[in-house]
Order: sequence, then C-alpha cells, then structure tokens
Amino acid sequence: MSEVVVVKGGELLFSGSTCWDSVGRRKGLTEGNLVSPTRLRPLVGVDICFVAAGCASCHCVALDTEGRCYTWGRNEARQLGHGDKITRDRPTVVSELSKYKIIRAAAGKNHTVVVTDDGQSFAFGWNKHGQLGIGSAKNETELSPVRCAVTEVNTVACGADFTVWLTSVEGASILTAGLPQYGQLGHGTDNEYNTKDSSVRLAYEAQPRPRPIAAFSGETIVKVACGTNHTVAVDKNGYVYTWGFGGYGRLGHREQKDEFAPRRVDVFTRQNILPPDAIVSAGSVSSSCTAGGGQLYMWGKIKSTGDDSMYPKPLLDLSGWNLRCMDSGYMHHFVGADSSCISWGLAQCGELGYGPHGQKSSAVPKKVDILDGMHVISVACGFAHSMVVIDRTNVEDRLEQLDVYDGKASEEGIALSFIYLHKF
Repeated sequence: MSEVVVVKGGELLFSGSTCWDSVGRRKGLTEGNLVSPTRLRPLVGVDICFVAAGCASCHCVALDTEGRCYTWGRNEARQLGHGDKITRDRPTVVSELSKYKIIRAAAGKNHTVVVTDDGQSFAFGWNKHGQLGIGSAKNETELSPVRCAVTEVNTVACGADFTVWLTSVEGASILTAGLPQYGQLGHGTDNEYNTKDSSVRLAYEAQPRPRPIAAFSGETIVKVACGTNHTVAVDKNGYVYTWGFGGYGRLGHREQKDEFAPRRVDVFTRQNILPPDAIVSAGSVSSSCTAGGGQLYMWGKIKSTGDDSMYPKPLLDLSGWNLRCMDSGYMHHFVGADSSCISWGLAQCGELGYGPHGQKSSAVPKKVDILDGMHVISVACGFAHSMVVIDRTNVEDRLEQLDVYDGKASEEGIALSFIYLHKF
C-alpha cells in the first residue's frame, strides 16, 4: 500500500504593490501598496500550500490543498488563464483547471505554467517565443490553459520568456522551451539570425516544443530555478549547474560570460555538494542555494550598491538558521527559517513587509517582526510584491489581527466566482 502524503496548507499573506497595471511603469507609485503582510479576503481561511510569482512577473499564482489554482494581477497577455484580459485584484479560481489537481505552478513575465498530480502540464498567456511549450509559437497569446507537449512532469520553473520542466522520463529529465537569446534554454546556441540578408538586425528563433537538454543525457536533474534570463539546476548527485545570461556574475563562474550550455559551478563539488533537501532559488540578477550544513550561498548582484559576487559566497548572516524555503524577486529575497520569516534587499512598494514604521529596504537579512514565531510553509517573490504562506497552528489569533485586503472586484470577476462556487 502506497504512503499517503498529506500536504500542509496555511494562510496566504501578501505585501507589496497592488496597482498591477501601473507597477514598474510609473515612478514614485505609492497608492495601493501593502507594506505589512496582509490577508487577502477571497483566501481568508483557505488552505494554501504553494505560491508562485516570477521575478519579472506582475501576477500571482496560489494553489490550495484541494488542487485548485488561483491567479490574480496583471493580465494584458491573458496570463491569468481566465479567457480575458481583465486585471484582477482578487484571487480567482482558474475554472478551466477545476477538473485537475494542480500541485505545482510557475510564473514568467507574461505567462503561467502549472503541473497536475498525474504529470500533465498546462500553460496560458504570452507565447510569442514558444514559452508555453505547446509546439507552436504562431499564436501570440493563449486565452485559456492549453496542454504542454511534455509528459510525466514533476515540477516547472519559468524565466521571463522561457520555461523549464523536470520530468520522470528516462533520458529527458529536463526540457526547455521559449526564448533562447542568452543561452538560457541550455541547448548550446542562442538561435540568432539576421532578419534579412541585407540587414544587421538580429532576431532569435523561438523554441516552441520542449526539448531535452543534451548535456544532461543520462543524468537526472532534481531541482531547478529560473531568473529572468538564466537557469540554475541541481542533479541527483548534488552538483550545481548554471547557464544563460552571465551579467553581474549570476552564473557563479567568476566571469560575466553568457553560457549556452550547462556549466558546473565549481564551488559545489568535492566536499560541498548539495544535500537532497537543499533549497535553490534564482532572482532576476542573482542565484542562491543551501549547501553543506544548510549554509546559504548567494552570487550575482546581491545588493543595489557595491561589488557583485562573481562566485558563490556564504551569507554569514543566516549561518545556523534552518532554512526551509526561499525565493527571490528582482532585487529582494524572502526566507522561511525556523519559526521566523526573514527578508532583505531593495524594495520600492513595501514588498519586504516591514510595516508602515519600518525601513523600506535592507542590505542585510532582517526578521519580519509581525511574523516572528510563525512557521512559513511557502514563499514567492514577484516584481514589487511578495507572498508568504503561514501555518495557522497555534497562531490563529495572531493572524486574525492582521489587516485584510478586499481589492476591487469587477462585475465579471464576481460573476466568475459566483459561477464557480455554484457549479462545484
């Protein structure tokens, strides 16, 4: 008899900008910023077990323990999967996925990819570069979830305009699709070409069908994370590989050269390979992982000022902490460790969650005081926003003291929610 895995859920808390159509486009925007971890009205009491937000994305994904998928945020490329371009402030169930149990999700700049419990993968949103992995890049956007051309999928990660799947298929444990411009697909080329024989204008041929990375033939990749234009992966032996855009040293190879194929990071070899429970994360301009003893290493552009880290260096501020989860956004980071939530980095919209009287940014890891003593289940960092899922056990009364954000519900959004609630 197979073991029944119980997925733990908790309360989702949000901090950062809620002005989805304006964030990143207007300087000095302060309206709609949630500077403290805040509960979202539609998800109050819902058991959320996983959250996703890409470092370049202005939309969010949350999964509950029943396998329902909620999305909200910017939607001009239909990246929310609701069949329209309406921006949503309120988390809304993706009704076309309701017959599946969704167990993993990832968000790119303008696209979303999910994984079901039976190994299927579905995607929606912008597909100009083939990042949805459906075998075609002809349609610029997909209104509703479409099936990706992959099988036996375990998990997924998204960069800005590309996607990486990990599967159980022998000889094809890692597949990629999308924009190859900086080598982030790992196939040894950027597919660059001249648009015309007489022109110097360059373009990059899309990779619309998920393709196994030949360099990993015979290897099994067990973890993956994507930055805007780079990828970090770990094989079953604990070795770390990076490829893609090399600026700021985010690949960890002591140089800023782009890598078109996976290259092993020499710091994590010999006596410093990654343990099975290691955490791997990639921000827009940085990379991170935990190695021996749970020590967190970071490399790339770690701070907004000062020198970049051209190779992995231990973040001594977090030495001795038991890190369970981590995610990075453009220039900010969140960690769930022991019974604390820790954040740091450059922030503009309250995404570090320090509160109205706290500092806006922090160069060093700092506890989110209002969440001290709470057990973090999952974290996700997007562009100018963060999500944290907190275990309600023994802290229910403290969670009820946190603010609740209602958002703006469009008539169509209300109608969709009404239909869903009464249909299922």
